[in-house]
Amino acid sequence: MKHPNRLSLSILVFATALAGSIGARAQTVITLRTPGPTKAAIDEILPGFQAKTGYKVDVSYGNGVGTKGEAAKGDPYDVFVILPPYPEALASGNLVNSSKTTIGRFVLAITVKKGSPMPDISTTESTKKALLAAKSLSTVDPTAGSVGVATGEAVQKMGIADQMKDRIKYVQNGGLVGKAVTDGDAEIGMGPYVSDLQGNRNPELVVVGPLPAGASTPTDIDAFIATKAKDPKACKALLDYLKSPEAEAIYKAHGIMPVK
Repeated sequence: MKHPNRLSLSILVFATALAGSIGARAQTVITLRTPGPTKAAIDEILPGFQAKTGYKVDVSYGNGVGTKGEAAKGDPYDVFVILPPYPEALASGNLVNSSKTTIGRFVLAITVKKGSPMPDISTTESTKKALLAAKSLSTVDPTAGSVGVATGEAVQKMGIADQMKDRIKYVQNGGLVGKAVTDGDAEIGMGPYVSDLQGNRNPELVVVGPLPAGASTPTDIDAFIATKAKDPKACKALLDYLKSPEAEAIYKAHGIMPVK
């Protein structure tokens, strides 16, 4: 019986080990839970990460309020992307708090119905005047979505929360904000985010623009590794990629403010 020579045997052993290593890496699947407003950008970013690393990402989308609640409960995901404030998630022990990575920022948009006067939102003062002049404003219910949380923080920041509280009409999602405006139920829409309105296809809805920084603090988009993540090293690679120059260019294209 003939035996393979030592060189052939060495090559066979090396090839087997290499195949096993590549196969193990290819089998690594990172489960990612992230808010819906990140979807367009994340869907475009992930193929580049997967091609570069060999890791696979199983991504699913929730809403801004629900995802941080899921993180607080310890739902079985490896990586969470959540929007502040999230004290319960931090206190839960379900996130590696030191892994926090801000990957981008959302900015609230202002919308009006086609044919309506265009409010001046070029400065904080002009934005305050425009909002105070409006008889009604539509935004997302803060218990249902992060847009409403950001709206509440914005009117607080501008010092007009008390004047606006009886004029704000809450709906369940960003799409209904625009519908309230085009149906004439609200003069101004505050939200959704600029990124949500990229390529707006509603001819009756006019996107005036983003709120100025003095009127609204952009909403951080924060990624965390879960404490029960199956492969923390792979998760760290994902977080690093989500803040990479390649990802930043995609965020910009989708109306998400990059981290400076």
